[in-house]
Amino acid sequence: MTPMVRRDIATPLGPLTLIADDSALLGAYFADHRRRPDLDRWDAPAAHGVLDRAERGFGAYFSGAASDVPVGAVAPGTPFQREVWRALLAIPAGETWTYAQVAGAIGRPSAVRAVAAAIGRNPLTIAVPCHRVIGADGALTGYAGGIERKRWLLAHEGI
Repeated sequence: MTPMVRRDIATPLGPLTLIADDSALLGAYFADHRRRPDLDRWDAPAAHGVLDRAERGFGAYFSGAASDVPVGAVAPGTPFQREVWRALLAIPAGETWTYAQVAGAIGRPSAVRAVAAAIGRNPLTIAVPCHRVIGADGALTGYAGGIERKRWLLAHEGI
């Protein structure tokens, strides 16, 4: 495995710390993000291909343009978490799914609570769009970056 590195970028929602290796973005965390790892253990190089591309991708997203954030095959996690996170990539910008829809998309319609737990551990906020998942009643439910950020992100996408 190649060494992981980090970069802090400015966003309209506050600083976002990106974590990557030489092949893909592995994490994106706000300063007050729940389950945020100790980010100081990774170097912050001035130039890094994946981080440069990710920063451009997030910049495009926040400016309202199409973005290309290099998430690769999705960040490390359990096989179930990775399956859930891959399903989140299918949710188009401007749309929301319920936790039950995500569970159905992975062929496990009775695993709604497990799906919700996996979504809550998504290390790639915004890039793997967990903010597009809402409660069955349309309520804005938990978001590791904070419910106000989730509300902002959905409004930014026209929801």
